[in-house]
Amino acid sequence: MFKSIDYKRFFISLFLISTFLGVTLVNLDTASNLFNSSQSFIANNFGWLIILSANGFLIFCVWIAISRFGEIRLGGSDAKPEFNYINWIAMLFSAGLGIGLLFYSVAEPVSHLSSSALFEEGVSFNERATLSMNLTFLHWGFHAWAIYGVVGLCFAYFAFNLGRPFRVSSFFLDTGLESAWSRVIVDVFAILATVFGIATSLGLGATQISTGLEYLDIANSSFLGTVWIIIFITILGLISVVLGLNAGIKRLSQFNMILCGCFLITIFLFGPTGYILDGFVENVGSYIQNFIGLSTNVNAYSDSDWQNAWTLFYYCWWFAWSPFVGLFIARISYGRTIKEFILGVVFLPSLLVFIWLSVFGNAAIYQEFTTAGSLANAINEDISVSLFIFLEQYPVSTLLMGLSLISIVTFFVTSSDSGALVTAMMTSSNQADSLHHDPAIITRVVWAITLGIIAIILLKGGGLEALQTSVIVTGLAFAMIAFVAARNLYKKLKIDSNKI
Repeated sequence: MFKSIDYKRFFISLFLISTFLGVTLVNLDTASNLFNSSQSFIANNFGWLIILSANGFLIFCVWIAISRFGEIRLGGSDAKPEFNYINWIAMLFSAGLGIGLLFYSVAEPVSHLSSSALFEEGVSFNERATLSMNLTFLHWGFHAWAIYGVVGLCFAYFAFNLGRPFRVSSFFLDTGLESAWSRVIVDVFAILATVFGIATSLGLGATQISTGLEYLDIANSSFLGTVWIIIFITILGLISVVLGLNAGIKRLSQFNMILCGCFLITIFLFGPTGYILDGFVENVGSYIQNFIGLSTNVNAYSDSDWQNAWTLFYYCWWFAWSPFVGLFIARISYGRTIKEFILGVVFLPSLLVFIWLSVFGNAAIYQEFTTAGSLANAINEDISVSLFIFLEQYPVSTLLMGLSLISIVTFFVTSSDSGALVTAMMTSSNQADSLHHDPAIITRVVWAITLGIIAIILLKGGGLEALQTSVIVTGLAFAMIAFVAARNLYKKLKIDSNKI
C-alpha cells in the first residue's frame, strides 16, 4: 500500500502546506497585504492576457472538436467509456462548479443590477437586468468550461493515449522539462493550487451552511459550529472517497443532480414562471448577440476595479482550479472521442448553467423589482444570506431552505471527495494502475482529512480571504502552463491523427 505513494510529491506538498499555513497565521496582516498587492499587480498589468487566454482556450476547444482530431478516442480506438452519459455529466458538473453556483446564482445578478460601477443613474431596469444576466453568463459559461476542457483533455490524452502519468509535468516531458526535480516542482505547484483551492471552497461552504442554520433558528452561527460542520462534511467526504469512484463519488453525484433538479423545478414552478421563460430567451439571445464585446472587454478606458473584482477574479479562479477539475474530468472520460469530450465538458454544462442561472437569476431580479431593492440591500450587507432571503418569499420557504442546505452539503462533499481523489492521484507512484483503479486508500484518507484541517485552520486565523487571493495569483501561472500544454497537445494529435 505504501509503495504506491510518491514520497517526494507527497511529503514535499504536505511540508509546504504546513509551512505556508504557519507563516500565514503568524503574519496574517503581512500575508494578506502581500496577496492583495500581488492580485492588484496581476489584474492591472496582465488583465488583457488573462482575457485573451480564456478566449483562446474557447476557440481552441471549438476548433479541435470540429477538426479531424475530433474522431480520436481517448484511450485508443478500442477504448470503451467507463460511465454512461448521465453519470459522466453528473460527476463533471458536481466537481466543476459545486458550492459556488448555489452561492452566486442569486447574489451575482442582483449585485450587478445594483452596481454603481456598471450603471449611471437613469439607466432603465430592463437594460440593467439584461447586462447583469449577460455578465453572469459570461463568468459561469463557455469560458470557464473551456479552461477546464483544455487542461482535462491534456490530462486525458497524455495519460490514456500516450501512457504518461496523471500529472501536470506529463505535458512537458519532451519540451525540455526532463530532470526529475523540475517535474516534481511543477507537480507540487499543481498540488498546492488544488489543495488550497478546494480548502477555500470548503471554508466558503461551511460558512454558508452555518449562516443558513442560524437563519432557520436551528443553531447559532459561530466558529465552533462551523468547525463541527467541516468535521461532519470531512467525514462524509472521507467515506465517499474510501468507497471509490464508482461506489462513492458516482452515487453521490447522481443524488446531487437529482436534488438540484428538484430544487430547480420547484423555483421554476412556484416562482414567476413566465418571467423566467421570457428572461431566458432574451438573455440567451442578448448574450449571443453581444458575445464578442462581452468576452473582450477589459475596461481599458474606465476604472478597472469592477473588472478586477469580477471577470478577472473568475477567470483566474477557473485557471487555478483547472488542475483539480481537469484531472478529475480526464479520469472519468476514458473511452470518449475528443468531439464527445468537448461537447460534454464545454457546451452541455454551459447550457445547464444557463438554465440554472436563468431560473434563479431571473427569479431574483423579479423579486428585486417587486420589492424595490430589498434583496440588493440584504446582499450588500451579507452576501452569504442572499439565497435564504431570496427563498423566504416562497410559500414553502422553510422546506426550500432545508433543501438548499442539503444541496450545499452534497456539493460540499463532492468537492471534498473528488479533490481528495485527484490529489491522491497526483501523489501516487503507481500511475499506470490509476488509469482504471483508484489510488491507495491511505493517500485518499490523508488528503481528505488534510482538506478539512486546512479549512478549519484558515477560518480560525481569519486567513480565508487571504488564501482566496493567493489562489487567484496562481491563475495566471496556470494560464501559461495550459497554453504550453495545449500547444504540445496539438503537436501530438497531428501525429496520432495520421494513423487514423
